Amino acid sequence: MTDPERTVLRLSGPDTENFLQGLVTNDVTRLRDGLVYTALLTPQGKYRADFFLVPEDEAILLDVATPLIADLKKALMLYKLRAKVTIEDTDIVPARGTGNAPEGAFADPRDPAMGWRAYDGRASEDGIDWDALRVDAAVPETGIELTPDTFILEAGFERLNGVDFRKGCFVGQEVTARMKHKTELKKGLARVVVDGTAPVGTGIDADGKAVGTLFTQSHGAALAHLRFAQATGEMRAGDAVVRYEAQT
Repeated sequence: MTDPERTVLRLSGPDTENFLQGLVTNDVTRLRDGLVYTALLTPQGKYRADFFLVPEDEAILLDVATPLIADLKKALMLYKLRAKVTIEDTDIVPARGTGNAPEGAFADPRDPAMGWRAYDGRASEDGIDWDALRVDAAVPETGIELTPDTFILEAGFERLNGVDFRKGCFVGQEVTARMKHKTELKKGLARVVVDGTAPVGTGIDADGKAVGTLFTQSHGAALAHLRFAQATGEMRAGDAVVRYEAQT
């Protein structure tokens, strides 16, 4: 089973690495070690797209959720200007699985629990509950926990190896760096315990006050965006009961 909800672009040309290095949140030179997980932000520091960069001979593949492809291609062409970079569609369908990465595949850089990804025509492993793995590792998903309102530090991008503050400038860096250096995060993505179910996007209330939003749920656990100081005791999301235990 492949992953048809992903699209892969191929970027090539002598300016490709420098072009991407000035745009995305992570250090593109890390491609020498395998996959790079990264994001493109708006100038205001909000999420625009997240994707994997993949080393391929003299080119770089870009593996992104299909619903984001039109806007991402538009952004890349806008920023490209006169850079010597060619952006092409491909028919590559990514595959994924768990455990040690087989020959020709790459370990998912976000978390060891997320297994491997491959771009060589092999099939994905069947029968894996990816939502359960994501919830357990607190890995956000494009279009669910990651939306145009997301600030990537609140989504855990440092923990997920998706941002590098030593690499130099990137789009939205000023806001992102300010969030890192000036304040402790008061809200963000967290794993919660949930009794019952509620639609993705249901608001979470504590003592009648809005304290967050419930997202992916699996086997009695869930991902939620919370205001940490207010997310105490027994909370509710629709008909579901939610509890949060702060990580130390």
